[in-house]
Amino acid sequence: MLLYISACSPNQPAPDTILFNGKLITMDSAASIVQALAIKDGKITKLGSDREILSLAGDATQRIDLEGHAVVPGLIEGHAHTIPASVSEYFQEIPEIISVEQTLGWIAEEVRSKRPGEWIVHPKFFFTRLEEMRQLTRQELDSVAPDNPVFLNGSYGGMVNGKALETSGMEDMDHPGILRDEATGEPTGVIRRSAFSLLDLNAQDDPSLEHQLEALIKMHRLYNRVGITSVIVGRGSAEEFDMYTTLKDREKLTVRVFQNMAFPLNTKAPVKEMREAIGKMIYKTGDGDEWTKIGALKAVIDGGVLTGTAFLREPWGEKAGEVYGITDPAYRGELMLSKEELVGLITVADDAGWIFTAHVTGGGGVDTLLAAFEEVQQSRDIRNKRFSIIHGNFFTPEAIRKTAELGIYANMQAAWFFKDTPLLFEVLGAERVETFHPYKSMIDAGVVINGGSDHMVKTDPNVAINPYNPFLAMWSMVTRKTERGTVFNIEEAISRIDALRMYTVNNAWSTFEEDIKGSLEVGKVADLVVLSADILTCPEDEIRHIEAALTMVNGKAVYENKALFNK
Repeated sequence: MLLYISACSPNQPAPDTILFNGKLITMDSAASIVQALAIKDGKITKLGSDREILSLAGDATQRIDLEGHAVVPGLIEGHAHTIPASVSEYFQEIPEIISVEQTLGWIAEEVRSKRPGEWIVHPKFFFTRLEEMRQLTRQELDSVAPDNPVFLNGSYGGMVNGKALETSGMEDMDHPGILRDEATGEPTGVIRRSAFSLLDLNAQDDPSLEHQLEALIKMHRLYNRVGITSVIVGRGSAEEFDMYTTLKDREKLTVRVFQNMAFPLNTKAPVKEMREAIGKMIYKTGDGDEWTKIGALKAVIDGGVLTGTAFLREPWGEKAGEVYGITDPAYRGELMLSKEELVGLITVADDAGWIFTAHVTGGGGVDTLLAAFEEVQQSRDIRNKRFSIIHGNFFTPEAIRKTAELGIYANMQAAWFFKDTPLLFEVLGAERVETFHPYKSMIDAGVVINGGSDHMVKTDPNVAINPYNPFLAMWSMVTRKTERGTVFNIEEAISRIDALRMYTVNNAWSTFEEDIKGSLEVGKVADLVVLSADILTCPEDEIRHIEAALTMVNGKAVYENKALFNK
């Protein structure tokens, strides 16, 4: 339990709070472990032994007895889509679906609650995560929803039924994003992202701004419950950034935010137009303060591994035809930007003082982006600018070498490894999966990896799409175990300290904030987490079950579970 005591004041300004009798894993460069620390005005003022730190206490000092528990720096979520996630279940709960039968059952329930013609939409549906790891057919969707249009949105691909095609006038439309049966020419119900805009979806009113802010506060509190004290937002707008600053001004913000931004124009726009548009943007990289700050300009290079649209180094292959409905044997995925186009985007972003980053999920996309970085490097030095690859996923030894040499950091999400390696093994085979999330090889080569989740939809930390529980992610990286209990490429397992580094010092470094957070050191913000179990010594399989007993941001408790101090 937490014990609050006061003591005599020494002849110096007394700390506001002291934490003592613990194992503080500082994550500093010397890998120091200490017993206690002192906090004043939201900053860490001293670390050391219980005797040293307790001697600083004054009459008003709050003393917290850690009872031997481990403490780590506040965890930094490296990639999340917090605002859409926070309102994803605003109107109704999104079911956790794990099979084709459950999917059809959920659609049937929706039919019973809706009028004919009303849309049934799942906002983030990945059929590859079903037990059967297969697409639903148009016929299956039609059998349970003959009179309601259905759209299962998988971000870079999706499925629709006959009523959706009919309602949207897509049955006879000639569009590359509408996949058709080779024999009959009929739409299969599988569509690519390029066809999403063709869907005649029912407009739904968004929650009011105040309701969105309330949802965001609740989402941040859920992050605090798993030890998250900072979030790097995957991509957002100026209006969304203003939502975070509004919460800060109201003193309702319980996480620090570093928000990446979308390019202001279609990234196919001429360089001159792009340069002018960037120059007119309200914000730029680094704007803000210790609570809210603007991050990188973000481009999108390819699709996704779960929809068969990631741009690979080789064709997806025969098995992908069975799973994704790909009929072209030469199909490698969707490459949305060429190397030349990327060189232009990187250059204009850098000229305007922005960090550059890009979404890329396939190995061919990784190689394309690295080639563009190499060309830009020939005319200017980008090695210390902390440009990055978001997702990446597939890194060959050559790609790892280039990433390290160019000083590019890898923004990766263990949730993809945990959830999707079995499917990719079935589709791509063992050789290509050897390059999937090769954490140890990357760390050994000097690549800085920062950890995150790509949290998008649902609010539960363990069943969200994607799970944002950092301890689940760290367990997966340490054990190389997946959701289905299988182990892949155990030689790429990393140490517990390296996994923890990805969620602390590495994420702070990636945002140029290593001087203020990411480790427990004097002068840094007092963001920290008291753990239910010692992440460095507990049984390996217990890592995924670690919980936050106390989460502090700026020296203030934002989440507390006193019962965990008895564990």
